Amino acid sequence: MKALILAAGYGTRLRPYTHHTPKPLFPIAGRPLLDIIIDSLLKAGCEAVIINTHHLHQEIEAYVAARNYRLPVATRYEPQILGTGGAIKNVADFWDHQPFMVINADIVADIDLSEVYRTHCRQHPAATLVLCDDPVFNSVAVEKTKWITGFQDRGQITPQPVERLLTFTGIQVLDPLILDYIPENKAYSSIDAFKKILADDKKLQAYIAPDGKWQDIGTPQRYRQAAYETISPRAFRKAFGDLPDLRIEKKKLKGDGSERQWYRLASGGHTLIMADHGIREDRSISEVDAFVHIGQHLYRQGVSVPKIHFFDTFCGLVFLEDLGDVNLQQAARLSPNPESLMPLYKSIIDKLLKLSLSGGDNFDPAWTYQTAHYDQELILEKECRYFQDAFLKGYLGLRTRPEELAAEFESLARKALQYSNTGFMHRDMQSRNIMIKNRQIYFIDFQGGRFGPLQYDLASLLIDPYVELTATIRDQLLDYTIDALSKIGRVKPQEFRSCYHYCRLTRNLQILGAFSFLSRVKGKRYFEKYIPVALGTLKSTLATGSQTEFPALTAVVETAQRQLQKSGMLS
Repeated sequence: MKALILAAGYGTRLRPYTHHTPKPLFPIAGRPLLDIIIDSLLKAGCEAVIINTHHLHQEIEAYVAARNYRLPVATRYEPQILGTGGAIKNVADFWDHQPFMVINADIVADIDLSEVYRTHCRQHPAATLVLCDDPVFNSVAVEKTKWITGFQDRGQITPQPVERLLTFTGIQVLDPLILDYIPENKAYSSIDAFKKILADDKKLQAYIAPDGKWQDIGTPQRYRQAAYETISPRAFRKAFGDLPDLRIEKKKLKGDGSERQWYRLASGGHTLIMADHGIREDRSISEVDAFVHIGQHLYRQGVSVPKIHFFDTFCGLVFLEDLGDVNLQQAARLSPNPESLMPLYKSIIDKLLKLSLSGGDNFDPAWTYQTAHYDQELILEKECRYFQDAFLKGYLGLRTRPEELAAEFESLARKALQYSNTGFMHRDMQSRNIMIKNRQIYFIDFQGGRFGPLQYDLASLLIDPYVELTATIRDQLLDYTIDALSKIGRVKPQEFRSCYHYCRLTRNLQILGAFSFLSRVKGKRYFEKYIPVALGTLKSTLATGSQTEFPALTAVVETAQRQLQKSGMLS
């Protein structure tokens, strides 16, 4: 048996993702569809494969050339797409006198191709088409569950009753006589050839695939569903071993500021968390890449993060350890008084020091998807200007000119880095990203990590608007951090405090920019109630420094507070 894999199409329904990756190279559980199909043909006894190409043909040709398949695999480029029938005719020199198989490169199917071929050879019809029942695509008329009697366009009303309508899966075995029904050197549909065959009173056989054994991945939704249904059982097996029953229940969880979707999956008494980042939009390193690489690195380093059990960074699915539903914000709400939180926060700081020190060891900057370092330009763009654009202008409507704050922002950015205790920096070390399970502390949402000051993560933790620590507790926890670092000789207290002070300011600017953007632009209004708290913290931090160091920023904060008071948000 020889086989043709149809792989020339543009994948228009899968745009924009097919702008950078041809549909046959879309992966399922990390393996390109093309590779899966070639492997299934090899197992079915196929002796040689040819692949027609057009869109991004160099990608497919390079992929095939780099593989060492145990059967000959060739490609045939079509300068103009010839359609399914034209592609079959275009490789007429490849065929011999035996029936051959043709299969679409955009399907996921658990179908025994060798049995399909044997079934064809037992009856010797002009063609055997593998069919299934899919209401979205059903258009092939079948009688007595065996013989095909006609084809109709989707949505077309059948002029006379038919026994059954089914879907053509794109898997077929053809007798060489089909070549007589396809014209030379022109685009042509194999369905038109089949209609001619039926008109000549020749037989087209139906092979009915078992339910649930075929999926078309021609749209983003269908691709994502096929990927999920393939990957999720593998994730459970990898995490928990063979399970007797792998029926998986999926429950959507409430998200936060991110656009990612979160789910809890349950099967056989076990649970996993699935993070859905969406299909990869380009080939550059993305958030899901950083999430996986950084998460695996931190776990190897013994940092308290969830274990990643399985992932596919193309479709954006990551399956990780379930840490439950209790985060630091929720735990803090249950505490009888702020002082009772001290032991918990000291434990978190101990874990934070390990995150910074051990996480920084052997950390590869190539894993980061934004910047590799917390540097001056990042502070100016993502924190200072973010505050000015999203909070002052976007949220409050204050028309400050960029130059009014530029000099102070430049000074702040320099000073926030001057005495940095540099290690791995989480960059969003707030209470909703700290989980507590069985009295153990874990950090999540580490995909924005990079090299940066330990002081920034500490400031993020202590000025977190979700948990309003008192000034006294913040000072005590700062002292605790410095004492802990002193024991390992990794701190100069005065310099550490200086960097911490300026990182408090830069983090506070980022918080106000983010809360404003999320509530006003993204419609996530629940962030809005924390804006007054964050603004009050910014004012108090400015007041603890030199009164002449940031006069313009101090004045803007005063104006912002008056604006919030007028709006009724600040009493």
